[in-house]
Amino acid sequence: MAPFLDESLIDDVDAIAERDSRQTLRALATAGAQVREQITLSREGGIERVGGGERPRSVLVASLGGSAVVADVLELLAEPGSPVPVTVRRNLPLPGWVGPLDLVVAVSLSGRAHGPVAVAAEAARRGASLLTVGAPDSPLARICTAARGIHIDVPHGRTSSRTALWSLLTPVMLAADGLGLIDCTERALMEVADRLDEQAEACRPTSESFVNPAKILAVQLAESIPVILGDGPLNGVAAARAASMLQRTARIPASYGELPDAASQIVASFDGPFTAGGGRGVGERESAPDIFADPFLDGPAQPRLGLLMLRDVAPEELSPEAAEVQELTDAVLQTAHDAGVRVATAVAEPGHPLTRLAGQIALTDFAATYLAIGLGLDPSVSPHVADLRDRRDRALG
Repeated sequence: MAPFLDESLIDDVDAIAERDSRQTLRALATAGAQVREQITLSREGGIERVGGGERPRSVLVASLGGSAVVADVLELLAEPGSPVPVTVRRNLPLPGWVGPLDLVVAVSLSGRAHGPVAVAAEAARRGASLLTVGAPDSPLARICTAARGIHIDVPHGRTSSRTALWSLLTPVMLAADGLGLIDCTERALMEVADRLDEQAEACRPTSESFVNPAKILAVQLAESIPVILGDGPLNGVAAARAASMLQRTARIPASYGELPDAASQIVASFDGPFTAGGGRGVGERESAPDIFADPFLDGPAQPRLGLLMLRDVAPEELSPEAAEVQELTDAVLQTAHDAGVRVATAVAEPGHPLTRLAGQIALTDFAATYLAIGLGLDPSVSPHVADLRDRRDRALG
């Protein structure tokens, strides 16, 4: 049976407050403030001294869970022009080539996540330079301090890595810019902060569902099995983040992909059992749903496949490669429409690549939260996750 979203819940400020027990929406709305705050804290923490102020031979980033997107963003921005390789590692083993000439970045909101802490400890043992971001007076902070690295504190009050993304990401962006790995100055980050503020204003709880872009998107994604597709590397990162937020926050299974590589595997699902064609293929779409159908007599409707296409702003002049991807994106969307897939599209606003990405992430973060609330769920509390954590803790001793 398809889940039912109650639109009245996401337009009722009191109902939102009742279900959002840890104020997830408020925390998401602080994203712009997080950027500005971390610029200041990074300066005070000596961000310019990362790696001794010298460009490393390579950079390795360790982040996972709600922090995983930090590594993805740095890898994305560094790929076009970084003079040194940037790689991602979620846990041990640390690659054998990491040594004193390399920089290891480890990110964990609590400063206790096993993967980043273990990677930082091994990097310190090998004499690599360290940059860590996380809670003060945590195992991660102590490892970094002992290794004479740079640790940037995340202020108290940030309770979830899902809602503290920009507190974790900003210091890493500043360090990478200072080392000449990416182009992301303080001015660019202030632009990011402004875009995040604009999205927070547009997606605020008091904005009604017929004009609030995040609430509109939540309604579009409801009663579906969502697939999130990015039209290139930038929106591929946004798609991964959106799928993670839908699963952790709205408790909706979601998959994601990036064009052009994921086109075939995504389109293949359009003639499966979760589209209007019911597995009969494109071009054999069934008639419109029977408005007189009784779910108690005829059985509940099964959830339908939903496609969320995240698109970048079109440049004034398209390269041949970009034009090819744009044509492929249009073809995928048309194929989805023909197959009876529920389709939603979010197009980035112009700006620095990180600004465009920030807008897409903010929109889908808010949408996942409103979807949870509309389904009658608390976006920040998952009993099964808590149960899993308890079981793991007991198993470890």
